[in-house]
Parts: sequence; C-alpha cells; structure tokens
Amino acid sequence: MKGIIFTEFFDLVEEAFGFEIAAQLIDQCDLPSGGAYTAVGTYDHTEILALVGMLSKLTAVPAPALMVSYGKFLYPKLHAQLDSMGLNFGSSFELFKALHEVIHPEVLKLYPDAELPEFEATPLSDNQLLLKYRSCRPLAHVAEGLIYGAGDLYQENLSVQLEHKNATDDFHTDITITRA
Repeated sequence: MKGIIFTEFFDLVEEAFGFEIAAQLIDQCDLPSGGAYTAVGTYDHTEILALVGMLSKLTAVPAPALMVSYGKFLYPKLHAQLDSMGLNFGSSFELFKALHEVIHPEVLKLYPDAELPEFEATPLSDNQLLLKYRSCRPLAHVAEGLIYGAGDLYQENLSVQLEHKNATDDFHTDITITRA
C-alpha cells in the first residue's frame, strides 16, 4: 500500500484528534515500519488496519466511521492527482464509471507496483449506480468516504449503501450510490 495513504491518515488524525493521539498511535501499535512513512514508500496494509483499530480504541469512534471520515478527507488529495494527469469528469458518476478502465491504468503508469482495488460500475438509473468493490484489503468503508468526498467536490448529494459479500481471501462489497 502506498505511503500517501499513511501520511494522509496521520494528517487527518492530527487535524481531528491532535498530535498527542497521533503519537499514542505510533507508540501503542507494533508496526513493522515503526510508524515512519514516506508518501512514495510501500507498506503492508495491515498497518493501516492496526492504526485504525487503535485510533478507535483511543477515541471511542467506531472503526468503520473512522474509515469513512478518512476516505472523505483523502478524496481532495487524490482528485488533485487526477487533475495533474489531465483527467476531468463532469460528475461523480462519470468518475466512478471511469475508475477501472481509465483512472487506475493512469495510476499504474505512475506507480507500477501499486495494488489497486477493482471497481466495476453498473448504472441502475440516471441517479443510481452499483459499484462493485473487490480487493485483498477490507477497506470498503474508505471507498465509501471517497465517494462522499467526490459528491462534495461535484456538489452532489450522494447516499451510499454497502452490502459486504466477502469471500475467503478477498473482500467484495456492492456499493449502491444514489444521487439526489
């Protein structure tokens, strides 16, 4: 998992909970990296899960809610990268439909070793989209937050429903997005 995921996570923690909580996270989690992350480094995804779990314990905020908040926080940073790649979309649904075939191939040009989740978008109507999330990582709630972040950027009121369909070694979630 790319280090930007970790560095932005700590930015959110410091902004939302303070530097002391961020320091406690590093002290209380036994992280193979020691909690030292660079934006371009690569780290095991289990570290972000450990950090979210510990943050939940320290703040009494449920882990899924923390992941959604994180995804929403992260979205503007990722969207800025789309802009730098010359990828522009007129709506969140256009962006979601382009994830697998347009956006992720461009990301892989920049980060060839990135392990990206798979997204399959199926329009259900003009204002409803089914996004199938498949990954080796249980981060569908982060994807949910990214969706809300896209809705904010495109000034769209989105509602999201997750239906987890996990297999033995993969995480599958059907994400139904409704635009009001």
